[in-house]
Amino acid sequence: MKFKNFLTCLLVLIGGFLSFAQNSSLGLWTIYFGNQTFSKNWNWWTETQYRSHEIIPDTNQFLVRTGIGYNLTENNNNILLGYAFIHSENYQTGNPDKIKTQEHRIYQQFITRQQFNRFFIQHRYRLEQRFLQDDFRMRLRYFLALNYPLNKEKLEKNAVYLSAYNEIFLNTEPKIFDRNRIYGGLGYSFSKNTRLELGYMNQSLENKNTNQMMITLINNINLQ
Repeated sequence: MKFKNFLTCLLVLIGGFLSFAQNSSLGLWTIYFGNQTFSKNWNWWTETQYRSHEIIPDTNQFLVRTGIGYNLTENNNNILLGYAFIHSENYQTGNPDKIKTQEHRIYQQFITRQQFNRFFIQHRYRLEQRFLQDDFRMRLRYFLALNYPLNKEKLEKNAVYLSAYNEIFLNTEPKIFDRNRIYGGLGYSFSKNTRLELGYMNQSLENKNTNQMMITLINNINLQ
């Protein structure tokens, strides 16, 4: 499938999302994931996210995350130590004004990858230490992702693929359940290192659900 055909599919999906947004609250998350490999075993992770309450810009969160990782085995098992900064602007019930907060995080994670025929599977286990303005919390996260190329054997140049994941968040204190995210999307590989995805995510919290349209650029760079 050529990129122009993929673009047509994206436009159809965007039209569907916008039609849905007219009758329901739909946010927009734009995301950049970058992974720079600078030796056989070491990598540097960079990530930025802009999250809007609505499809039109209405800031909900701005997130920057980075970290240094080490490959325990080539391409399959990686441990990482990182830091994240999160600026949030949330609405309160009955109040038209936003409450602005900032959070700093230190996190540790382990990623393992598997392949079964065309199914590319990733497990991510993450522990977060969250430094909020007036509080300290810890949280566990488990992320299970699946990519499936439709027209290629691998995620290589010109591959169109399906993407799906589920991530559950658990606190280490009372009210253990924090949230759950489930996602489905369609992606295109410009090369084996650069991909673009458009998808939809539902986020379930204790007292509400939210829906987001997701636009994600993934870029892997080998600096060796």
